[in-house]
Amino acid sequence: MSEQDPLLEWVERVAMYLARDGVPPIAGRVLGWLMVCDPPEQSAGQISEAIGASRASLTSNLRLLTGMGFLTWRTRPGERTVYYRMAEDAWAVVVRKQIAGLTSFLDITRDGLDLVGPDDDRAERIRQAHTTFEWMAKVFQNAPLPGQDA
Repeated sequence: MSEQDPLLEWVERVAMYLARDGVPPIAGRVLGWLMVCDPPEQSAGQISEAIGASRASLTSNLRLLTGMGFLTWRTRPGERTVYYRMAEDAWAVVVRKQIAGLTSFLDITRDGLDLVGPDDDRAERIRQAHTTFEWMAKVFQNAPLPGQDA
């Protein structure tokens, strides 16, 4: 058993946890690896070697994670290699985006209720979604940000 095996087992747990929410396994492994790797900045080649992913699948997953707000990248003077790392406050940024999505879905359910009318049989199904998302939006709206006291 190599020294890195426990880290890679943990990385796999991160990947499997995120896969429940539709995150591709490679993206989950990248994210897990960048949470525990040393140094914290890694090239695609280093990440690929560590998690055993092909460069082709790695490229699209790095792009996905960067677009989601999890990763940042940079080059170093005189080098063409791109280095990736976890974005500052990545988890808080991504969760805030998801919370904003709750609000936009409330707009959609509100429009759906207007469209079918409050007494239509279909309205109850829309109302269930609306009530749930309204509740979640209120909970998050009143919750302190990470690192703040309640």
